[in-house]
Amino acid sequence: MDKNCVIKTEHLQKEYKLGVIGSGTLRADLQSWFAKKRGLEDPNRRIGSKQYEKGELFLALDDFNIDIYRGERVGIIGANGAGKSTLLKLLSRITSPTNGNIAYRGRIASMLEVGTGFHAELTGRENIYLNGAILGMNRAEVDKKIDEIIAFSECEQFIDTPVKRYSSGMFVKLAFSVAAHLDAEIMIMDEVLAVGDMKFQKKCISKMRELAVDHNRTVLYVSHNMSTIQDLCTRCVVLDHGKKVYDGDVDEAIKLYMGGDNDEFFSYEYTDDKHKNPVRRHDLNLTNVKYNGRTTNLFYDNEQMSLELAWENLADIPSLSLRLEVQDSRRMPVTSYLIEDFYSGKKGETHSQKFTFDISKLASGRYTVRYVFFNKRDESLPYEDIEDAAGLAFRRHMSETNKRPWNRAWGSVRLGNLLKLDK
Repeated sequence: MDKNCVIKTEHLQKEYKLGVIGSGTLRADLQSWFAKKRGLEDPNRRIGSKQYEKGELFLALDDFNIDIYRGERVGIIGANGAGKSTLLKLLSRITSPTNGNIAYRGRIASMLEVGTGFHAELTGRENIYLNGAILGMNRAEVDKKIDEIIAFSECEQFIDTPVKRYSSGMFVKLAFSVAAHLDAEIMIMDEVLAVGDMKFQKKCISKMRELAVDHNRTVLYVSHNMSTIQDLCTRCVVLDHGKKVYDGDVDEAIKLYMGGDNDEFFSYEYTDDKHKNPVRRHDLNLTNVKYNGRTTNLFYDNEQMSLELAWENLADIPSLSLRLEVQDSRRMPVTSYLIEDFYSGKKGETHSQKFTFDISKLASGRYTVRYVFFNKRDESLPYEDIEDAAGLAFRRHMSETNKRPWNRAWGSVRLGNLLKLDK
């Protein structure tokens, strides 16, 4: 194990047997057992749920291998049921693997569920000492940190109240504060931060980044919020049905997880409605989009983008307008381009139109485009969307002339340098 490696897993596997866990009471278990013996339906099974045979197996995590190094901020993403929480429970030693090995270097502070590691009858202050003891710290070590922990948690007023009276948000605030300030080399965070308010979430992200950069701590973070993953993490792992399908660049991981729109194409034929969104009316059918004169979707420096769109009129169109929307890799809107009243045509006609737009202000990165066609039935009515389709993705690369390259956390639009004015 490399000296800078703090977590190493080899062929990690977690297997569960379905349908053999007790239903909660001895009476219900006996009812189910007698019904099965007589060949009857389980009286305690939920209507419509699958009935599992005894011993049927489910692989929650399958042959997972990873090396995580000191100071890394690793995001773990995937759909519900992909194995994210199972992985964190294995790494936190809450449950043991069915097969495989896990090696650690350093103490682990984990926060997997609201209230994990807290005793409901103890006060917030007492739970801080309890968590410190679990991490192997003595009272004197916790005493040095407790004022800072309480202040960060924003729970000073309730710190001597039993935590069973805390709201879920207060639980999260105190639990994160404890995990962040006690002396653990590895922090493992599940989606629980979503329970807290937005201001505290940002505070937590900043704290985790500070711990990794300034104190060389390692952070593992699970979230469905791609914005926080991109803001915090330097590396990202994608899980799918218990398997690791990607490990590497954050933007590429998010693109894979979200299933990017037409990402490998410099042209696209709309042969079905897969890329169409429901709209109020359908007066035209978009049939094709392409980049003019290109065999790649990568644009450099001050290159302009030239698009050609083709469509068929499904109705008479007296005046057509188009809004071209640009989104970043997190599907967050960046900007839009607008052209109004540029075309008119009769039902059944086909038409192709070329557009050129300036993308020089966009920072380096990956973007997707959406085309929204709209018009008015007549001047007395408001505009209505008549076609809405996901478009081509493109990548933007800008040669860095400054000493410090642009950080994507600063935003997706580069407005230029500040002008220093004389007094």
